[in-house]
Amino acid sequence: MTHNVSSTNHSLSALDAQSGKLRWSYSTGDYISSSPTVANGVVYVGSYDDYLYAIDIQSGNLFWRYHTGGRIFSSPAVTNGVVYIGSDDGTLSALDAQSGKLLWHYSGLSMRSSPVIANGMVYIGSADNKIYAFHLPSSAE
Repeated sequence: MTHNVSSTNHSLSALDAQSGKLRWSYSTGDYISSSPTVANGVVYVGSYDDYLYAIDIQSGNLFWRYHTGGRIFSSPAVTNGVVYIGSDDGTLSALDAQSGKLLWHYSGLSMRSSPVIANGMVYIGSADNKIYAFHLPSSAE
């Protein structure tokens, strides 16, 4: 079954791609401005309530949520079992996609852009008009 996933206000919704019928809806604690990212049957989305959510694409049930310490404007990037997210607290976080456990983070930048993964690196733009690049572990791409 194919799903279309979209967000409006505080809710993330999954629609059946054939009929347009609502499959499920999940409400976060505040406004959602990031685009959802889908990987391996999980929908990842950030919210202004400072949380990144991991939601089962089939059922709409919450797997986990991670508190970042700042609103999330950016969309998550996912590769090889790791979710990367920038938040308004100036932190780029790398989380285990299965558990939501923090693997590493980098603080001190105003990160509102979405991270991009390419060539063994994760790139993210900052409000200081610079792009920062971080090496991924050798098994991450």
